[in-house]
Amino acid sequence: MSETTFDVVIIGAGPGGYVAAIRAAQLGLKTACVEKADALGGTCLRIGCIPSKALLESSELFHQAGHDFAAHGIGVPAPTLDLATMLARKDKTVEGLTGGVAFLFKKNGVTHFKGSGQLLGAGKVLVEGADGRTELTATDIVIATGSKVAPLRGVEVDGERVVTSTEALSFDAVPNHLVVIGAGAIGLELGSVWHRLGAEVTVLEYADRVLPGMDAEISKEAGKLFKKQGLKLELGARVTGARADGDGAVVEVEGRDPIRCDRVLLAVGRIPNTEGLGLEAAGLSTDERGRIAVDDHRCTAVPHIYAIGDVIAGPMLAHKAEDEGVAVAERIANGGGHVNYGAIPNVVYTHPEVASVGRTEEELKRDDVPYRSGSFPFIANGRAKALGQTSGKVKVLAHAETDRVLGVHIIGARAGDLIAEAAVAMEFGASAEDIARSCHAHPTLAEVLKEAAMDVDGRAIHS
Repeated sequence: MSETTFDVVIIGAGPGGYVAAIRAAQLGLKTACVEKADALGGTCLRIGCIPSKALLESSELFHQAGHDFAAHGIGVPAPTLDLATMLARKDKTVEGLTGGVAFLFKKNGVTHFKGSGQLLGAGKVLVEGADGRTELTATDIVIATGSKVAPLRGVEVDGERVVTSTEALSFDAVPNHLVVIGAGAIGLELGSVWHRLGAEVTVLEYADRVLPGMDAEISKEAGKLFKKQGLKLELGARVTGARADGDGAVVEVEGRDPIRCDRVLLAVGRIPNTEGLGLEAAGLSTDERGRIAVDDHRCTAVPHIYAIGDVIAGPMLAHKAEDEGVAVAERIANGGGHVNYGAIPNVVYTHPEVASVGRTEEELKRDDVPYRSGSFPFIANGRAKALGQTSGKVKVLAHAETDRVLGVHIIGARAGDLIAEAAVAMEFGASAEDIARSCHAHPTLAEVLKEAAMDVDGRAIHS
């Protein structure tokens, strides 16, 4: 009979849950992790972040081979698409990473229970799996069950013609016409993948700009670049219905004729995955958005029950969940744990990439925070010119009185890597002057961030 008594039991093995489990085990806690999926890693590793980035990379290389190599003096025949091989590479990437999590569980002594986890009250978790029911006892419990695709009234998802991001990662053929509902990160990334591979892509967004959560100046520039690439963007579009229709689909939009297409991707966001957890039995409830309330240490209203990641307030980002997982494990083990919610970066892996950390200019204006802004374009950077990727800019927002960096927003080549410097700077309370005075290697894209920081004081050198 397997052991059923633990110091901590974590429900969910996504980025938050598996990281919490590993850190708890490292700290000497007897740890179990409950996961119902066949593979560990959660949505991010299995059907989200990782497979989408694999396809983004493959599709970008395909596009470059067909459009950009000649400018570098490289002559190649017109590329042909082997979609099956591309998808197999994606699957192999996922398999390697999920297998890596299983290895780390074994290495650190984390016990994995396969099945659905349900709270039976404080200190009790029921696991229901193929092998039956097992009741676990734990001093502390962590809820890390992640999120699921948000529905939209009137949109009838059938998994074939009207799909979610899960199915859009594995189309067996490139659609002639793909309609994407939602111009957030998921919609734009997957829309970009299939557009590069040959699909006509129409993106319908209810807001007046793409990436509505990003800094407005950056998102508006992103919209212009995506249109230039050939994505058809319809903003202010209220979708009232979508359904399969014969060998295609039809999308109904308020105030215009229905759109006929091959496939429809619903990508209007995600909602917490808390159904069937037995929250009521444990004395817990959710807010109007399905989120579990927690205090500053991620503890719920019931002592010794914690929640992290997409089931609580905050951005639904894998790295935010990871940081919370580490913080909760350390809190349980020794009373420590820290997450700086003001310095969590966000990246959209389109081409060019879009990244941000901290506050937007609109938020600073709303809250009457005095600020100064500096920006610098990639087109004035030597490394960007050498790469042939000169679109976009870096924007730095700093407090008008203290010069402390309040937000950094980037659209341009490798923005997802560049934002890390800004996040570290903000974590340590850096000023724009601190970034401006730090020596950056030349020629690098990081110099764009330095020049934007210099521009906060109106002294950028190369513009």
